Amino acid sequence: MSGAETLIPFLREKGKGDQPTIIIDSREAKTAPKIVKGLKELGADISIRYLEKGDYVISNICAFERKTVSDFVYTLTRRYLFDQLYTLKECYEKPFILIEGYLPIVYKYSKIQPASVWGAMFALAKQGINLIHTNSYKETVDFLYTAAKQEQIVEKRSPVVHPVKKHDTLADAQIFFMASLPNIGREKAVSLLNSYQCPLNALINVDQWSKDVHGLGPKITKKVKDVIHKTYEETEEPTK
Repeated sequence: MSGAETLIPFLREKGKGDQPTIIIDSREAKTAPKIVKGLKELGADISIRYLEKGDYVISNICAFERKTVSDFVYTLTRRYLFDQLYTLKECYEKPFILIEGYLPIVYKYSKIQPASVWGAMFALAKQGINLIHTNSYKETVDFLYTAAKQEQIVEKRSPVVHPVKKHDTLADAQIFFMASLPNIGREKAVSLLNSYQCPLNALINVDQWSKDVHGLGPKITKKVKDVIHKTYEETEEPTK
């Protein structure tokens, strides 16, 4: 184990010695230019490129998904945060979610209970998703820079972008198919497949989901039934 001795190098003055390289997703770089600028000012080498998953890569085992507190709460209401992070976990041994901003603001939201936020954070931690909290973009800059130095300068790891795991097995393809349905996601997809053995059986028995699978109520099953039963009508792509 490296232990506390690995903290010693960070007592040196800024700008001296080797500098880390931080790989940043091109979309994140556009939405968080202050973080990019701050990392450059500290001396980090920045590589901006498209990342399939994650916003920041600092080593071959560590990658970060950054969310502001507002973004974190919003993704909970859309139910795709867990899928994002589980995919990140498949790519990196040590996946992190970095939550930036004033956390007590969750008590000001009216559409989601604070208990849901704490519950989500606890569930992520139990699944091996490491949580980091910073109060501002400046703290985010300092944290990412320090973490990258520890990984690269002290632990001697290089930043490596890992591709998203392909669906090589039949089980992977089945989970992916079921998880793509509205408000299902990976966890519920696995539960459905465990209950009905195959996607076709699950779709045939969609009316029984609320009885057989925990967490699948009438609202979700209605959305799924709309997808599988309604006639396809081509629409224009939404503007990004």
